Amino acid sequence: MIPAIKSFQGEGAPPYFRLRTALSYCAPLFVNGIALPFFPVWLAGLNFSDHEIGLVIAVPMVVRVLVTPVIAVLADHMKERADVLFWSGGLSLLTAIALYWTSEFWPVLLVYGIQGATYAPYLPVVESIAMSGVRRWGFDYGSMRVWGSITFIVSTLLGGQMIGMWGGTMVLPVMVAGFVLTMLMGLVSPRIGPTRRRNQPINLQPPTGSLRSPQLLITMIGVSVQQSSHAMLYTFASIYWRKLGFSGSEIAVLWSIGVAAEVMVFFLSKMLNRRFSAWTLIFFGSSVCVLRWALFPFNFGFLGYFLLQALHACTFACVHTGIQRRIVASVQETQESAAQGAYYFYNGMFLGLMTLASGYLYAWLDLDSYYVMAALAALGLAMVIFARGLQSKGSAIGGDARGVS
Repeated sequence: MIPAIKSFQGEGAPPYFRLRTALSYCAPLFVNGIALPFFPVWLAGLNFSDHEIGLVIAVPMVVRVLVTPVIAVLADHMKERADVLFWSGGLSLLTAIALYWTSEFWPVLLVYGIQGATYAPYLPVVESIAMSGVRRWGFDYGSMRVWGSITFIVSTLLGGQMIGMWGGTMVLPVMVAGFVLTMLMGLVSPRIGPTRRRNQPINLQPPTGSLRSPQLLITMIGVSVQQSSHAMLYTFASIYWRKLGFSGSEIAVLWSIGVAAEVMVFFLSKMLNRRFSAWTLIFFGSSVCVLRWALFPFNFGFLGYFLLQALHACTFACVHTGIQRRIVASVQETQESAAQGAYYFYNGMFLGLMTLASGYLYAWLDLDSYYVMAALAALGLAMVIFARGLQSKGSAIGGDARGVS
């Protein structure tokens, strides 16, 4: 076991649980705040083609979907799930260092693919720890998750300044620093013992299903399909905006406003959860997602893309909050890491496939490829509507309606 803050096995929450969990979110989202918008720029600096960039970005996502469920299930049976975080951060650090000695397509593809495997379990395990806090002690999920989003904004703005000064060469050093941070946060993350059944906080309904529930399965897949429609944005938005003449700082602002809007949703999560069901949040966010991609091909200038990026509050944050509530309502805590792993499996699988396809779609259709993303978001929405119907049908024939949330 990794030397760390002492494990907590008692009835009350461990000291500073919310603070330590929030810090655990900050580390991976610091890395993501650099890698997501600017790693494609580093690849473009190596003179990779659109197809090659799409493939390099997609392969770690595909690898991740194979690794995450396995590690997540193992984490559910470990004495301390948080130990996974230290090893995940450390191995990912080694791959980031290895990228310094790679510049050809196949070596970069191999090393970045390995990084996808080593880094895969980090965020799902942090989510699992956070949701255990929600279940056991009634902590607010959004108040912990929001600090990761704020960190994403800070790192993206910082990256925008640095890429304006040094170009894509700044990406690897900052990623290395970020992975050092993930190792440290792996030591700080709360030690709360193994997953176990406990009484639910009074504001949560007891779980009414399991991982084998068709309703939960279709919901997770539908949300994952909807989320995969962001693939074109994640892979080619920064490159496209640079072609339009936007500066590195302007591109950083465009990425940051999306996450800033996401932060507002997490800050308001308590109020939103009181006023709207999880289904409503998912339906609304997915509908806005269709609109967002339908409008994206129109060049409204910096202000237009600023407003479209602000819709990330709906297309990601509302949907993510909703699916987390559906998971809590559907499975016991003993399956928490496995449930998170299953969700990240579907999410990563569809996002990886669409990222791979985006290289070909963008080369073939250019900006019209966003219409394909709009259709994909609509398909995900339709699947979630179908899943909601399954729950209603189950309640009507004698199922427990308490799971409606």
